[in-house]
Amino acid sequence: MTKRIVIVGSGIAAITAIKFIREIDLSSEIYLIGQEKFYPYNRIRLSKGIFDELEENKILLKKKEWYEENKVEIFINTKVVNIDTDNLELLLGDGIKVKYDKLLIATGSSNNTPSIDGIDKDGVYTLRGLNDALNIKNGINESKTVIVIGGGIQGLEMAWILHQHGIKVIIVELLSRLMPRQLDDEASQILKSIIEGYGVEILTNTGVKAITGNHKVEGILVDDKVELKCDMVIHSTGIRPNKELVANTKVDSRRGIVVNDEMQTNIKNIYAAGDIAEFDNQIIGLWNIAIEQGKVAGYNIAGKETIYEKITPVTTLNAFGISLFSMGCIDEVESTKVLMVEDVNSKIYKKIFIKNNKVIGAIVIGDMKRSPLLKSAIEKGIPLGDADISVDELLERLKKNK
Repeated sequence: MTKRIVIVGSGIAAITAIKFIREIDLSSEIYLIGQEKFYPYNRIRLSKGIFDELEENKILLKKKEWYEENKVEIFINTKVVNIDTDNLELLLGDGIKVKYDKLLIATGSSNNTPSIDGIDKDGVYTLRGLNDALNIKNGINESKTVIVIGGGIQGLEMAWILHQHGIKVIIVELLSRLMPRQLDDEASQILKSIIEGYGVEILTNTGVKAITGNHKVEGILVDDKVELKCDMVIHSTGIRPNKELVANTKVDSRRGIVVNDEMQTNIKNIYAAGDIAEFDNQIIGLWNIAIEQGKVAGYNIAGKETIYEKITPVTTLNAFGISLFSMGCIDEVESTKVLMVEDVNSKIYKKIFIKNNKVIGAIVIGDMKRSPLLKSAIEKGIPLGDADISVDELLERLKKNK
């Protein structure tokens, strides 16, 4: 058995790994080292809780007793500054050295900071951690107009929460449509129309040149001359893996830390999982992916050989009175057949992408209950049978075959 397992990072991948390590290995020491001053918490609840009581104990991934019950030594507010892969040793920010036999890096990712003049002014925020959420919560009481930079999932969720609390919201997106990675033109246009129906202003194909104001934000400048007034800016323009820890080590990294199908790096006793892990040239950055990778890493660290099999990335949005999901490959170029049904008046849109008589992706607005059927069809590669089939006929067939 491994003597000491050290996990750096305190997100869902790390906690899942501990769970599956302890399923196999009850004796090894486990150290969990997190840079934040909080116990591991549920990050996906942050945007929804801006106007609630954001108490650490209410959003924990596991109760604090869980760590003692599972014999986990947890270190919060602790930074790892270096990994010595030759001597199997970590250097902490306070100068203390920690030995490891096996190491899991689960340091996650951070929000990109866009290159905009004035991005560091007071009143400019991003949302990644609990501290960010608390800062936004403290500043929002004095705000009447908020500009959200970024029309992705997090930006839209934030816009919805702000709108519900009577705050004027303007969404600014550099690209030509909302949720550009998850939606096609038609679905994005439907979504845009629905959001605008709530009085939220949306500007696509719009770049932010600068954030105006002396010390505190007063607005944004677009196209060098048009100023939009606001008293808060929240930006959400993608993520970047927190790979700084391996920058001066022998651990192979590109966009993230490169891993094989066992979540193992090029150094045999070092693993990575979650938003930091680059598998098959991809970093997905989704909750369900992080859970599965944490499971695979945990099992392999504990000695149970387990292979990571790609699971379908799923993005969901429940806001502005609609339910929406996007999953799998939604590229028509990659598809041999595309099925679609649209009812603008009923806010219904279904588009299913097929390749070689199998579902490879889907976009659905207004019918969330179909999500599990389509996800299962994509992952299992279920043959569809007849070539000529409607969306509803396909869904009924999948329902019978589940």
